[in-house]
Amino acid sequence: QVQLVESGGGSVQAGGSLRLSCAATDSNYCMAWFRQAPGKEREGIVAFKPGGSGRTYYADSVKGRFTISQDNAKNTNYLQMNSLKPEDTAMYYCAAGIGACYILGATNYRYWGQGTQVTVSS
Repeated sequence: QVQLVESGGGSVQAGGSLRLSCAATDSNYCMAWFRQAPGKEREGIVAFKPGGSGRTYYADSVKGRFTISQDNAKNTNYLQMNSLKPEDTAMYYCAAGIGACYILGATNYRYWGQGTQVTVSS
């Protein structure tokens, strides 16, 4: 079983940037980032395979603004978030699963971090 620890959340003004980190105890999983705003469903925003071909899948809501990168030696991935908008405000979660990779559906992922809050003010 893999353990995931997110960090890097915080408060920022619209147009600003934040970088989230997800440290995993094992890299042999398909990985993804999700977010959930109050009263809304959990939304998958990026899916990837650590140490894979570099292929990633971004949700349209973040494409062109968010970028995933990986430090395979540290089993850590980083979600760089630029041009943040108030609608990006949410709790952000790192997730891992053993099913199909590059899937943004939450049911595909069995393991979840505790989440890190991102708040974007206008």
